[in-house]
Amino acid sequence: MTNAVLSGGGDGGSGLSARGTLLDFELPDAEFLRLLETKVGTVYSARTEAERKAAQAELTALQTHPQAWMRADKILDADTTSQACKFYALQILESLIKYRWKALPVETREAIKLYIQNKVIALSSSDATLESQRVFVSKLNLILVLVVAQEWPARWRTFMSDIVNASKTSPTLCENNLNILRLLSEEVFDFSAGEMTQDKIDELKTSFNQDFREVYELCQYVFAQRQVLQQHRPSLLVTTVRTLEKFLSWIPLGYIFETDLLETLIEMFDYSAPLRNAVMRCLVEIGALSVSAEYDARFFYLYAAFMGKLAQVVPIEVDIAAQHDRADEATQAFVMDLALFFNGFFAAHARLLEQSTDAAQRQALVAGNLYLVKIARVNDVEVFKTCLEWWRTLAEDLYQSLCSVLDYAVGERTPLAVDVDRPSVLSLDEQQARRQLYANVLYQIALVMIQRMAKPEEVLIVEDENGELVRETTKDTDALATYKTMRETLIYLTHIDPLDIENIMIEKLDRQLDGTEWSWQNLNTLCWAIGSISGAMNEEMEKKFLIQVIKDLLKLCEEKRGKDNKAVVAANIMYVVGQYPRFLRAHWRFLKTVVNKLFEFMHELHPGVQDMACDTFLKIAQKCRRQFVLVHPGERESFAQEMLESLEETVRDLEPHQVHSFYESAATMISAESDAAQREAWLQRLYETPNTRWQAMLVEANADEAGLRDRARMKEFVHVLRLNTRGAQALGPLFYPQLATLYIDMLALYQHYSRMISAAVQAGGAIATKSADVRNMRAVKKEVLRVIEAFFETVSRDAAVLALAVEHLVEPLTEPLLGDYAQAVADARDAEVLSLYAVMVEQLRGYPQVLSALIPTVFRSSFSATLEMIKSNFEDYPDHRIHLFQLLRAMNASCFSCLFALEPEPAAAEQSFRLVINAVVWALKHTERNVAETGLQTMLELLRNVDESGHSGYFYQRYFLLILNDILAVLTDTLHKPGFAWHAEILMHLFHAVKSGLVQLEEQKRAGDTNAPAEAYVRQHLIALLRGAFPNMGTAAVHQVVEGMFALAEDERAFKQHLRDFLVQTKEFSASDNAELYEDEKRAREAIERQRLYAVPGMAPVNARADSTAEPTSRTAARTAPGAATALVPDGR
Repeated sequence: MTNAVLSGGGDGGSGLSARGTLLDFELPDAEFLRLLETKVGTVYSARTEAERKAAQAELTALQTHPQAWMRADKILDADTTSQACKFYALQILESLIKYRWKALPVETREAIKLYIQNKVIALSSSDATLESQRVFVSKLNLILVLVVAQEWPARWRTFMSDIVNASKTSPTLCENNLNILRLLSEEVFDFSAGEMTQDKIDELKTSFNQDFREVYELCQYVFAQRQVLQQHRPSLLVTTVRTLEKFLSWIPLGYIFETDLLETLIEMFDYSAPLRNAVMRCLVEIGALSVSAEYDARFFYLYAAFMGKLAQVVPIEVDIAAQHDRADEATQAFVMDLALFFNGFFAAHARLLEQSTDAAQRQALVAGNLYLVKIARVNDVEVFKTCLEWWRTLAEDLYQSLCSVLDYAVGERTPLAVDVDRPSVLSLDEQQARRQLYANVLYQIALVMIQRMAKPEEVLIVEDENGELVRETTKDTDALATYKTMRETLIYLTHIDPLDIENIMIEKLDRQLDGTEWSWQNLNTLCWAIGSISGAMNEEMEKKFLIQVIKDLLKLCEEKRGKDNKAVVAANIMYVVGQYPRFLRAHWRFLKTVVNKLFEFMHELHPGVQDMACDTFLKIAQKCRRQFVLVHPGERESFAQEMLESLEETVRDLEPHQVHSFYESAATMISAESDAAQREAWLQRLYETPNTRWQAMLVEANADEAGLRDRARMKEFVHVLRLNTRGAQALGPLFYPQLATLYIDMLALYQHYSRMISAAVQAGGAIATKSADVRNMRAVKKEVLRVIEAFFETVSRDAAVLALAVEHLVEPLTEPLLGDYAQAVADARDAEVLSLYAVMVEQLRGYPQVLSALIPTVFRSSFSATLEMIKSNFEDYPDHRIHLFQLLRAMNASCFSCLFALEPEPAAAEQSFRLVINAVVWALKHTERNVAETGLQTMLELLRNVDESGHSGYFYQRYFLLILNDILAVLTDTLHKPGFAWHAEILMHLFHAVKSGLVQLEEQKRAGDTNAPAEAYVRQHLIALLRGAFPNMGTAAVHQVVEGMFALAEDERAFKQHLRDFLVQTKEFSASDNAELYEDEKRAREAIERQRLYAVPGMAPVNARADSTAEPTSRTAARTAPGAATALVPDGR
């Protein structure tokens, strides 16, 4: 890289520089280097934060300057330059190559390429230099790979032959060049998605495949000397194998299976531990390849040879888990790779080994699976999850094969049979032979899984690091994901052999009772496993199994001494019973016994027990609600009646939040009663105590208004209101009688506290809203709003109740809520007002006349006031922000025409509509995901409404370019990647509107260009916009992007890929994780997988099962109940 070439390729003179700083490009090199060292040193050792920030700002400014790269070679070549400065120079080059490479003249690019290439060769030509500069050389290699990705193959056709030929001149150079090839493979095949356009990725992959023979010959050149290298330069062998590993997933298969590569790798497995680990990684890649049958013999060889070598290194008798705990990091990595090998090989080729006529091959398959079981006992979560991955695959495959056999035998297809990935139908004899082959393996797998079962979400009591039982405060999302996979695997295993699973679980439960395996952890994992297989057995078997389990657990609870032990058993009883609603619904006396036991636990003060009892009661109430309102044979009244009579005693020891949960459970039961009079009587009884207290507090307040300021009184108001909120959530429209009882008083209380807050603000200013008293007052107001919102959320399900609500509830809200909201200071406005009206507008969709009067009132009272609060930034008042945009979305969805009539005067109405559009645009610019998505959804729905209305011409004339520009702005902003799918849909809609002739632009009219179609104007506008925003993109590239946007606007998949390629070309998205650009495709795949999975009995979560609301009659329950209840309680109570 010469000064002449560098100066010839500059992006400008020194006019942009700041004299005397790093940006002064007239500074002599020596002076510049001294100044750079000073600035870099300041960043790492500044005396003050201000100094450090100033130095960092100057370094950042230089790095982003278009001419900065002209200093890079001076920094790198100077003998006195520190390592920190050299790394900084490489960062400058990295920015240049990634973002401005195509803008450089050809001769400049050639000079830079040659300079980097020579620098790499110079630093990797001797062992001493390479060893002392290894970290720096690694970074320099990455810079070279970036250049290769830009230049090869079109402008560096000889790259591959150059690097291969150079490698044969020196072992040191060979080792580094192999590292470069490994990095290039990763760049092209692993990291290219979202970093390069699809065309560029395809071009590089094609070139790599075409040139791979030379790379392969280089690897063979090294391997041919493996005996000597193992003695004198083992690092070159390890590097070669590691590099080869990166090629194995994509190279032509002949290089792997039609050469002696497998034999070479197997031989080197014996050489040394570092080489063995590297070889193991190659075997992991090869073993997972899924190819045609022509290479079956090679896979047979690979597996047999590998198992032979493995038996020498790790005999099957070795306790791998015990050895792993004492092993070094390399050995632990080997164990992980061993798990990965078996996982990948079995997933791709287990069927091949199963069907082998050679009994030794089949036994080797079993041996490999037993190795995996041993590996799974290692105390490493990631290793276990790797083993679990194959177990799930195996269990699902065996289950699907079994289904195929049964379908074939009865001459019909179950829903599962439509799966094109299912294995071919085996005969019944073949299926039995297959299950027999795996019988011991499946038994061992079940044992390990039950011993290591992950904790489900419903369990709230956990053991902390001190061995104490505590209530869980945060959810472990990784453990929940592991539980989900383990649950699915156990369900498949239960379908395959339910008797085996039952016997294992009952035997382990017996050992809990006799104390031989008693421990909190053992009981927990066993019960979590028992709960996880709910629905996987047939109903009769499940009944027998569960009766035994609950009987033993209740016995264990009675026998164990100490509150901690009893709490653990209680938590497990509650978890297990909550997982079997089908059984509970079918066995009334059992269900009653269980719920009464939960009521006992509600008096247990051990941390977490009461919470879990209340949670389990709610789950059971939701799944078995009908059973609680029936009068079962032999009983004089329903359980709901009985429960309400002892209500105060049951909730006596519960905390307020637990009482709220209990009331929701009770209300859920009441909702199942079909007799309106009985339901209202129970509802009245449920709220008798809260209503009495409510009235008493209001009477006291009327007598002495100062009592309303009492903090305890305000908390009591909140408590009573929260009880009503939970009831409204459970009962929906059926809550109307209770709501009507409180409604006027609630609104009066709301107004009263509004006046008190206003008085406090007048006296003390806006800061008064932060005081404890005002916060408590606002808490009461918020809870009033939540009660009403909870009722309105589902009110449209009952047309009669909705009519009553429209007649009696909507109008009285206006002054207390909207009047107060408009007049209050910003910090005293309740975001819940906006949320309530968003729900109301959505629910009143069938009452257009009501909405046409309501929406303008809501808009005038809340819109401008809220917009003033949130318009200055994206952070303030987050709750008001999201609820305002949700309200706009509801208005657009429920009464779109109202948006054009927000004011009586046309000019004012047009101004208000413009405010709405600006607000929606403001919403989609937010980086907070919920707000942005609400804005994007509203925009797309609004555009669809516009097209179906008579306002499309008016709308597009005024707002088309505004929306287009802002959508492009967020599309190209990396902070908005999660909204990519919405951006694409909106853009497709806009381009379709242009192509359909719906668009006549105001800007075009002002420019006097009315004759040309709008499409031509929009094209030119886009070209100018993109060229200005992304100068690094050439003119031809911009034209191609714009043409593609129009041409592909009717093909969603192609349009999205076109946008992704465009984002890569902008270089804004090239250096970050772009998985979110593919999120909609990921969601679609997950939905299909979920649908397929839920076809398996027991696989859907308990709360998502279709049988959740199925209720057997009381007579059916009565016939099956006595045996169950008698098994649990000796006197049959």
